Amino acid sequence: MKRKFGLLLLALVLIASSLVGCTESEDTAGGSSDVIKIGVFEPMTGVNAAGGQMTVEGIELANEAKGEVLGQKVELVIVDNKSDKVESANAASRLIEKDEVVAIIGSYGSSLSMAAGDIVKKQEVPAVGCSPTNPLVTLNNDYYFRVCFIDPFQGTVMANYAVNDLGAKTAAIIQDVTQDYSVGLSKYFIDAFKELTGDENSIVEMSSYNTGDQDFTAQLTNVKAKNPDVIFAPGNYGESALLIRQARDLGIDVPILGGDTWESPEFLSIGGEAVEGAVFSTHFTAEAPVTDVSGVFLDAYREEFDKEANAFAALGYDAYMVIIDAIEKVGSVDSKAIRDELAKVEGFVGATGTITLDENGDAVKSAVINKVEDGEFVYLTTVEPK
Repeated sequence: MKRKFGLLLLALVLIASSLVGCTESEDTAGGSSDVIKIGVFEPMTGVNAAGGQMTVEGIELANEAKGEVLGQKVELVIVDNKSDKVESANAASRLIEKDEVVAIIGSYGSSLSMAAGDIVKKQEVPAVGCSPTNPLVTLNNDYYFRVCFIDPFQGTVMANYAVNDLGAKTAAIIQDVTQDYSVGLSKYFIDAFKELTGDENSIVEMSSYNTGDQDFTAQLTNVKAKNPDVIFAPGNYGESALLIRQARDLGIDVPILGGDTWESPEFLSIGGEAVEGAVFSTHFTAEAPVTDVSGVFLDAYREEFDKEANAFAALGYDAYMVIIDAIEKVGSVDSKAIRDELAKVEGFVGATGTITLDENGDAVKSAVINKVEDGEFVYLTTVEPK
């Protein structure tokens, strides 16, 4: 009797184990009958945390708006890449190998996106970047796309503003040499500025610093001695705000220009009154909605977060929606099929504008120029690609 009871108990345990195994398998499969998993790797901590958090707000808002596709629930798997290149690579690997996602969104920061590039290409899982603007993110990588413009355009936009709107004939560059974004954007500004001024010697000073630096006295002293008409200093919002404060303390009163990373509340809080008048390029503004989707997004964002939306949230929203649209059109959660559909994106109407992806997977779209006035980001103008 004891033996029969023991065998019965063993059988029940094996059946229970089998059922648990089936449940785990379905839960972890990115394209299971129950759920479709889309991975997100963004800097939720570290020097880029504000940008990553703003981006994720937009992604989550999009998921709330459209949380089902092909009759299946869409689940976001969010991993913190900690503003670190190695962590970014690890995050991409985990999302593909452990979480079995069908596509990936990320990342804020070109260097962080590039760190994951070889992984998504090798594993053949498509990634859509929200705001990584360095051309190398998508170059020679059929599995990486982005919904933002790229630095050659952004750099040219700011050089045109410096020359045509400010009348600048000379410029100084202060770049973060540890950030591919800063180095790349500086290069494209320099190329365009020289061409616009017709003067190979119009860049009168090149200074560099590293991410995390707090003291920019040496660089700014060199710049002040050259007396440029304008300073172009693209970099992380934290270092950039400190740099501008120190520039004003040293009596440097020329216009200081930057890129899209400056659109962060922390740029204003760290910089204070010193960043008044700072001008930068970005991707979107709540002051000038560009599509019907812009209005829908802005209303939903205000209701959810009780504040105005920023460019990074809008780009996160668009990245998610572009992927969902590709899944709907292809009628499959096969990653290769999704990649092939993403490569065909043309005329997709998003929150940040109408998105068409070129042969490199880069979005061809307009840029916005904002200025800091009275402690707020104020819209100046929109620049269309030629």
